[in-house]
This record gives sequence, structure tokens and C-alpha cells, in this order.
Amino acid sequence: MRTNRALLVSAIALIALSACGSPSSGGNNEQEDTAEVATLSTPEPERSGSAQPKAQRPRERLDTTPEEYEALLGPFHKCMREHGVDPSKHRRIGLPPGTAGSKEQQEADAANRICEPQFYPLPPWEKDPANPESRDFALGVVKCLRDKGVKYVEVAEDGISISLGGDQNDSRSISLGLDLAPECERKVAAEPR
Repeated sequence: MRTNRALLVSAIALIALSACGSPSSGGNNEQEDTAEVATLSTPEPERSGSAQPKAQRPRERLDTTPEEYEALLGPFHKCMREHGVDPSKHRRIGLPPGTAGSKEQQEADAANRICEPQFYPLPPWEKDPANPESRDFALGVVKCLRDKGVKYVEVAEDGISISLGGDQNDSRSISLGLDLAPECERKVAAEPR
């Protein structure tokens, strides 16, 4: 009951204040008030007729399937083809620093510099270096894996990846960690922060 009364009083006060704040019409009652009223709507961005809306990079999720990931790569592959590179044939070749590489490699690198920042899928937010909580997420996954029996697991040098096997290159830790990592990632992601 008190809430209804408070809302009613607030509404009446708001109406009264808006009437008091309107500009004087100078005695001409037929003239309409053209003052703008603040609204909660967001204005549409201005677009020129020739401007294309900026593409949004897709973001991978922790539970993205391989099929879904291939679908996310669709716009990237299309961009690469538009720049003369067949992504199904191109494989990134690790060349030593200072090596120019083949003409085909140079063309692929040039196309990649254009297409990757616009269309290549971003990592899941939990693993994104731009996320200030990504290290906490990695630490949580490591703890979960250790609780499940993975002996050699730690956060990698990059601060967001998981390193399995340790210096011992323990195959049991590697295989068990790879099997349990998706489950631990989902568990840690679901925990309240």
C-alpha cells in the first residue's frame, strides 16, 4: 500500500514539475511547446548512404562444437577468398624472422592482416587476454583439474592457458587433463564471481 502511495505522489510531483519548467508561450496559448523531453530510447547512429556497418568479430564459447567453430570461420574464409587466398589450401607456414617467403605466402599474409582483425573468431571470454579475470579463470580450472586427480597441471606462462604434463611430460596428466578440461572449464565458468 505504501509503495502505491509513493508511486502516486512521485507521479503527481513529476507532472507538476514538468508543467512548472515549461517555457512561457508569451500569452499565446495556441503555440505548441516544442521543448524536447528526455527518453530512455537510444538514438540511432548516424549513417551515410555509402557507409557500411562495421563487422563484429564472432566470439567462440567454451561449449562451441567443431561444427559451430567452422561456421564462425565462414566470414573469415569469405574475406580471405575475396582477397585472392583460398583458405582451404593455405596453411600458415612458420618462416624464420626476416624471411620474405613465397609470393603466395606474402599474399596470404597480406589478406590475413586485413581479414583476421575483422572476422577471425575471438577466443571464449574466459580465455581472452582482454578479460582481466582470465587468469582467475585459469587458476580455477587448474584447481578443478587437480581436485580430479591431474597431478602435473599449472597455468602456462601466458597467464591464461593450461599447461599439462609439467617438466616430466607425464602422459597420464596430459590425457586425463585433456579429457577433464572441458568439464572443469564449464564448472568454473558457472561459479558466481
